[in-house]
Amino acid sequence: MHYESELRFFCNTLKKCRIKVSFMGPDDTFEGILDKSFESLFGLVPLDGTLKDFLGKVDEYTIYKVSTPARLCYVFLLLPAVTPVQAMVIGPFLSRGIDSNVVLEIGERYGVPPHRQRLLEEYYSSLPVVEENSSIFILLETFGEQIWGGSSGFSFVDLNRELAGDAPALSKTAGGEDMESLMVNMELMQKRYDFENELMNIVALGQEHKAARILDALGDMSFERRMSDPVRNIKNYAIIMNTLLRKAAEQGGVHPLYINDISSMFAVKIEQTASVKSLQGLMADMFRGYCRLVRKHSMKNYSPIVRKVITLINSDLSANLTLHTLAESQNISPGYLSTVFKRDTGITLTEYITRERMQRACRLLSTTNLQIQTVALHCGIMDVQYFSKLFKKHIGKTPKEYRASVI
Repeated sequence: MHYESELRFFCNTLKKCRIKVSFMGPDDTFEGILDKSFESLFGLVPLDGTLKDFLGKVDEYTIYKVSTPARLCYVFLLLPAVTPVQAMVIGPFLSRGIDSNVVLEIGERYGVPPHRQRLLEEYYSSLPVVEENSSIFILLETFGEQIWGGSSGFSFVDLNRELAGDAPALSKTAGGEDMESLMVNMELMQKRYDFENELMNIVALGQEHKAARILDALGDMSFERRMSDPVRNIKNYAIIMNTLLRKAAEQGGVHPLYINDISSMFAVKIEQTASVKSLQGLMADMFRGYCRLVRKHSMKNYSPIVRKVITLINSDLSANLTLHTLAESQNISPGYLSTVFKRDTGITLTEYITRERMQRACRLLSTTNLQIQTVALHCGIMDVQYFSKLFKKHIGKTPKEYRASVI
């Protein structure tokens, strides 16, 4: 194939977006190709027959999109210059997020009994959401231009057709159904935990752009339902995620002092937020915030000596933090500590301590009513006039001016 590298790139991109890619010939049946979870839940495959049966005449230079009555969307296209003929099948995915009431109606259509409805909701929450204006479709069109040639042109056909007839009711023995429900539930739980682990790894690396890509694929039902109140349910999930993100940031080498500040802030915001939509937005803010925290304060690439010194500094900014004192605490010479600290952090030890003290001062001035002299003492500076002079040099305002501007 003349487009092998493009195909590999396209498939890897879809995989990172949690979108399944399959390959089948026109005479291959959908059974065994499409999503097994759907087949297990509904008792039938999403589409009947073969690819050719469903599409009729499968044309070259054409990208087909189809939506089933169950709101599952697929994209088909024949790959050129492949013998025997092979089609790429992309999906299932959702064209937009759906709520639990819609899933109830889908369950009724397909004869899903009430005690299995939760599994059905879990299945839909695991699907990526790819809207019409998504960059995935732009990428798909670009891929089509690459494999068919920009000058020859190609068609994008939205079939938007439904399966004929009603879906058959499930007919399984009680014991078999229970075991199958258990297996499907385990599979969906594994997908959820894999998704959460991927996000944790992304946050630990501070890769905000990747977190945004995954969060964009979330639908309205991407949070496990454990309580009848949807607001309380997502609040509980947000609390859990805040805890997991704390651990991810810690794995990313961030000092607990910074982690505690951002975690406490989000804990308050979670309880103050009163709608599902706002809470979903807050969840996105949490991922972005923790990613930025890791990028700004990670000590992962620092030497053990520098990590220990930074921990000592951050644990008590009011202490005697001279170069000689810190070097003595590590049983090394002041010159060596100065060298390795500048090498690892890019700034001198004195610059780092001053920066941290000024940030601490900003937090105290904006969140407490402590006198400025007391704030200076908490930051390890005995002379309030020197403190005020240093603060204005680094922040651009006097402590009094800064407090007035933030309160």
